[in-house]
Amino acid sequence: MRRKIIPYNSNLKQLARKLRNDSNLGKVLLWNELKNKQQYGLDFHRQKPLLNYIVDLYCYELDLVIEIDGLYHTWQEQDDRDVLRDAELAAYGLTILRFSEQEVRKEMPNVLRTIELHVFNHSS
Repeated sequence: MRRKIIPYNSNLKQLARKLRNDSNLGKVLLWNELKNKQQYGLDFHRQKPLLNYIVDLYCYELDLVIEIDGLYHTWQEQDDRDVLRDAELAAYGLTILRFSEQEVRKEMPNVLRTIELHVFNHSS
């Protein structure tokens, strides 16, 4: 499978590296489930720069972005920014799955089932 080239702001690379090292618990827990192709044999990347954003998890094989929303996502202003961001990413054919950090921390089996359902519905 040939990778789709999605442009990104190279100035975000250093910040992405910092975010990988300073991830919250929900992001770490989900990453531990998805890294090293251990789920579904797919290659996930964390804190990946895409366009002018850094997404939490990205799987190029499925054009899938997974976002883990912390407490700050309850503010209306943040919700509006997420809508714009999701629309810009979707314009490149990406699908965005969003989970709250609480969901990831307390309901991991349900989160993994949701991802698995997406994987099986969108695999070739």
